Amino acid sequence: MVDDGSSRDQPFEPVAALTQYHAAIDALDFKAIEACFVPDAEYVSDGVGTIAGRDAIMEAFRGYFAIYGDQISKDEAVAALSPRSAWSRWRLEATHAVTGARLSRSGEEMVHFDAQGRIVRVEVKDDVAAQGSRQ
Repeated sequence: MVDDGSSRDQPFEPVAALTQYHAAIDALDFKAIEACFVPDAEYVSDGVGTIAGRDAIMEAFRGYFAIYGDQISKDEAVAALSPRSAWSRWRLEATHAVTGARLSRSGEEMVHFDAQGRIVRVEVKDDVAAQGSRQ
């Protein structure tokens, strides 16, 4: 068989990886979300502080979506920051399952990947105006 170049590994695209990660979240596909993270990943957010480890991150995702299962999120912009990191500007709306309170948030997210394309660190920064609407 002649090597036509199609069998070579394609370069890693952090924007595509970030988009895939967000699609898994939007679909509430917890198995796919978990597969995005390395075991010792770190998730740092204005909303939850620092969460260390994939298992703890997944526990936080499950807990959040048990309360805000109707979340609708949108990336307003996505860009590569480096060969192994991407950035997004996002906005979301959700309703608290018990209280009915509306949640509106927006901000920026930086996601850093390892050489295999799995997430090692997520950094989420809320816009100041949105922080007061968190319930």
